[in-house]
Amino acid sequence: MKKNAMLPFRVVDRVKFFVERQLVKGAGFQLVVVGAFIGLISLIGGLLVVPQGGEFDDPGSAVWWAFLRLTDPGYLGDDVGTWQRFVSTLLTISGYVVFMGTLVAILTRWLIAKMADLERGLTPVTLKNHVVVLGWSSQTLPLLSELLGSSGRMRRFLEKHDTQRLNLVVLSEEASAAQVHELRMEPGIGRRARQVILRSGLAIQPDALHRVACLDAAAVIVPSTAYEAGSLISSDVETVKALLSIAAQARQHRAPLPYVVAEIQDVRKLPVVERAYPGAVEVVAGNATISRLMVQTVLHPGLSEVYNELLTAGEGNEIYVRGGETFAGLTLEEIATQRPEVIILGLLRHEKAGWDICLAAASGTLVESDDRVVMMARDYSETEADPKAQTLSPIKRGEANCAVRGEGLEGRRILLLGWNHRVPSLMAEFASYGPGQPVLDIVSAVPTSMREHALSRYAAGQPPEGYSHIEADYMVEDELRRINPASYDTIILLSSDRLASGEEADARTMVGYLQLEDILAEATSRPQLIMELSDPDNRQLLYGHQSEMLISPMILSHILAQVALRRELRAVLDELFTVGGAEIRFRNPGDYPLPASADFHMLEKVLAAEGEVALGVFRATADARGRHLLMNPPRRQYLELQPADRLVVLGQS
Repeated sequence: MKKNAMLPFRVVDRVKFFVERQLVKGAGFQLVVVGAFIGLISLIGGLLVVPQGGEFDDPGSAVWWAFLRLTDPGYLGDDVGTWQRFVSTLLTISGYVVFMGTLVAILTRWLIAKMADLERGLTPVTLKNHVVVLGWSSQTLPLLSELLGSSGRMRRFLEKHDTQRLNLVVLSEEASAAQVHELRMEPGIGRRARQVILRSGLAIQPDALHRVACLDAAAVIVPSTAYEAGSLISSDVETVKALLSIAAQARQHRAPLPYVVAEIQDVRKLPVVERAYPGAVEVVAGNATISRLMVQTVLHPGLSEVYNELLTAGEGNEIYVRGGETFAGLTLEEIATQRPEVIILGLLRHEKAGWDICLAAASGTLVESDDRVVMMARDYSETEADPKAQTLSPIKRGEANCAVRGEGLEGRRILLLGWNHRVPSLMAEFASYGPGQPVLDIVSAVPTSMREHALSRYAAGQPPEGYSHIEADYMVEDELRRINPASYDTIILLSSDRLASGEEADARTMVGYLQLEDILAEATSRPQLIMELSDPDNRQLLYGHQSEMLISPMILSHILAQVALRRELRAVLDELFTVGGAEIRFRNPGDYPLPASADFHMLEKVLAAEGEVALGVFRATADARGRHLLMNPPRRQYLELQPADRLVVLGQS
């Protein structure tokens, strides 16, 4: 059998291949190759003028002459003789190409590459007791803004870890100058962007975790990232892998495990996370948290304003948790009288299995050093005792009464417009409120088979009852009119997770909302509207909107940041926003024996007699800023309650 004849390689091809293999090895090898060419050209140029005699009797002098002409064109006018000038001209032209052109190009490219590597943040940080954020997403900027803006909590956090300055290290898939610009343009960050250090890498890469010095961090925050529906690699998988890598590095270096705050989308992964990370970890279930807030808002229309005040940065009140060592031996009543701008919500009592949460506790409850006192205030500094402030008269609160639940979910018609990975969790949250279930209609362009598959997987083959699917695009006005949205009690506009960015998802949601408003304007009755947005920058676009708005990344960023600074806060939020236990709700002023003219301190006393905590007033008429909510007003401010106003109350359900 005849063998195939091999074509011979040319010498030129061999040389070119060798040169190519050297050039791809980097700037160092490129410089060696260029240096070899310079030496070769100098040698050839020197040998060409040696036969001329005279000053070129010595070959070394001739080669040196050629090297000078090659590297410096200023010698060109010093040569004598036609041949010498001809060779000198060739050497000078070669010098422009090889020495000046190629050498400068190699050095320039090397310098640019090094600067690009430095901008990407591939160098490990040399910090201790810093805060690490693993991932760059729509939640990152509000999360950093929360951390930098929490002055009181942050000061206590830094004192606890014996450090003077806050350093934030963010791990991004590809750190760039564009992200630095975003940091500087974020309202809550601005000039403080210098406190943020960017590093490139993924949370699932052990080298990247070493790059941000996770083992030396005071806290590590792992927010969820967006992922495609049906993808085998989800944000929860990345979170578990990151926790496994941190634990493995700690074992390898025999170092203590850092405190971690991790967000997961699927609450069923909680045991997996706790098994993957043996250290101190707090888990925030993103889907479950937003679903709880939505269901609570359905039950108590207007409650979204309370959440947006307590769970987002900016003006208004926040929930603070203070250590009991400074309050040991005092009662909740005595603590409240010394803080006229604070509302005492209750306390956490330490137990072996965790915390015993006592919100709306009796005013005579004695605080121990291991307890934690839960407060609501506008600023952390207000939670300190002010000896110059006028003390309040004591408020006597007995044991909390289990109030009769108001109007429930049974028989309510709820329309879900849109589909995302949060819908199964939302439906499970509806199901957790007992046998009386609402009627749910889910409108989406996503095929019904895909939606049923997602629901059955989440509910372990037993999807919830009392719902139906409608295949339609609510962006098409005729299809939306056929659904008759005015016939529903509540309409929830969900942000899509099937688009490329939060901006695109919110654009679709807001256009759908405006189209829905046109249809509802023709109806005689108006249902409750709840709108979910994904991009915090869009919160100001719908000025004067008549819907309740929940911006998921802002709420989750606030929770992650505050739980990172005060671990016990997660237990308080879980208690407030889940079925059973203490909850925030609206009450009719006519249900209480209030005088005709009552200030807020009088309101506190009247509600305390019922075992409840007064938080504020929800006005029926919005103020100039479009707000209905007045939380924690001055104690001596007369409320001038109107018949349609509602009291914001914390009590036991």
